[in-house]
Amino acid sequence: MSTPQRTITNDDNVKAQSSQRKRVGNILKRSGLYGFIIAGGLAILFPLYLTVVTAFKTPEETRISFLALPEKLNFTNFIEAIKMTNYGQGFMNSFTITAISIVFIILLGSSVSYSIARNQNKLFYRIMYYFFVSGLFVPFQVLMLPLIQQLSTIGMLNKWGLILLYITYSLFQSVFLYVAYFKSIPKELEDAGLIDGCGVFRMFWHIIFPMLKPMTVTIAILNIIWIWNDFLMPLVVLNDSSDWTLPLMQYVFESQYSANYNLAFASYLMVLLPVIIVYLFLQRHIIGGVSEGAVK
Repeated sequence: MSTPQRTITNDDNVKAQSSQRKRVGNILKRSGLYGFIIAGGLAILFPLYLTVVTAFKTPEETRISFLALPEKLNFTNFIEAIKMTNYGQGFMNSFTITAISIVFIILLGSSVSYSIARNQNKLFYRIMYYFFVSGLFVPFQVLMLPLIQQLSTIGMLNKWGLILLYITYSLFQSVFLYVAYFKSIPKELEDAGLIDGCGVFRMFWHIIFPMLKPMTVTIAILNIIWIWNDFLMPLVVLNDSSDWTLPLMQYVFESQYSANYNLAFASYLMVLLPVIIVYLFLQRHIIGGVSEGAVK
């Protein structure tokens, strides 16, 4: 007895063609996504590659080929760059300014955000929240001249005035992120702490603040990267060369030794290395903190 064969209809052909088009579309989408990722990776890695290889090459090797690898690692460029840019002093200035700014950004940002987040039903706190958020849309260049005039009037065109500017300008971002993150913390924890006899101050720093660790690390790393690499604010605020940060010293170095790319790139690499190391160790906290604050 013969087995009946299924007749292929026009509907089957249409479904097959539709399925094939979907597969082709998915392949094209993945190819475009991978191509975009590869292009973005090259845009980031290629300048870093040039910086590293040029820093370890001699001027003669650079003149022969700017892209080729060095024949051997030449650490003389780093030694000369340290001497010419006064790297030790610049590093201490950058470290001091960054560390003090981060401490106050976290302390003030978390405490102000806590007050706003737990009192958003009140008009005053809602206005304060929108005031801080609106600061995110005002670039520093717009306020630069009046701020510099005010700092000059009170005699703070130095690293302490720069720290004050960093703290003030970073509060806009930190309040915005902290307030969003506070929504993920149950208010019942605070009520339990108050019932157990904790005051508001003790309850915040001993119960609530430790729970802010993901967002605190996120805000700290984002601001460390910004403050450490910032060039514009130190340029317009720091009058005394003894207060100059590492990025500002690279500007002076480049203007004076613009012909020697090997020394300049070695100096750039020493400036980038500390913040790259910090980011590589803590970047997972940035992703976790931002996603938790955004979703919850």
